[in-house]
Amino acid sequence: MALQLGDIAPDFEAQTTEGPIKFHDYINNSWAVLFSHPKNFTPICTTELGYTAKLKPEFDKRGVKVIGLSVDPLTSHEKWSEDIKETQGYALNFPLIADPERKVANLYGMIHPNASDTLTVRSVFVIGPDKKIKLSLTYPASTGRNFDEILRVIDSLQLTAKHQVATPVNWKPGEDVIIVPAVSDEDAKKKYPQGWKAPRPYLRIVPAPHN
Repeated sequence: MALQLGDIAPDFEAQTTEGPIKFHDYINNSWAVLFSHPKNFTPICTTELGYTAKLKPEFDKRGVKVIGLSVDPLTSHEKWSEDIKETQGYALNFPLIADPERKVANLYGMIHPNASDTLTVRSVFVIGPDKKIKLSLTYPASTGRNFDEILRVIDSLQLTAKHQVATPVNWKPGEDVIIVPAVSDEDAKKKYPQGWKAPRPYLRIVPAPHN
């Protein structure tokens, strides 16, 4: 069974470039992004890992722990990290899981045999402080991911978790949001005494909360 939204992210123990971890303990009460790349010493993966290292302060600002994975051994991760720094300008600053026995990859359905029966696809899992999966993405090996989009989704998820709002198409942080249908008009008046725009009763638009 493929992992679905709302499922508890499977716990595991693994070796990483920053030492051994137990995944749920590593997450603790934070948000987390677990993502896989197909193989070390390949071009697209090198650009992705370098850009994620560049964005690390943005993830930190949001209380998000980032952790990568491939089925390469630890020694390969350590050697490859030098290439990432030299070619991308950013040193690896988050842990990379070494999963040569594919234990974690199989737990998370990261190996798609019709794409490759030996390498992981480009999977992304955003996991909340409750250890539940909030988002999952799967990209083919030939397409590098947009990690700015992953940050955007995290901003949306965190707003929803805190304020019971949803974000419309192409939303960017700071833009108007939508009061979720589960919040009644009566409750919405308490949360938003300034009111809202409602071109339809089900479409209640308010400025994005800032706290």
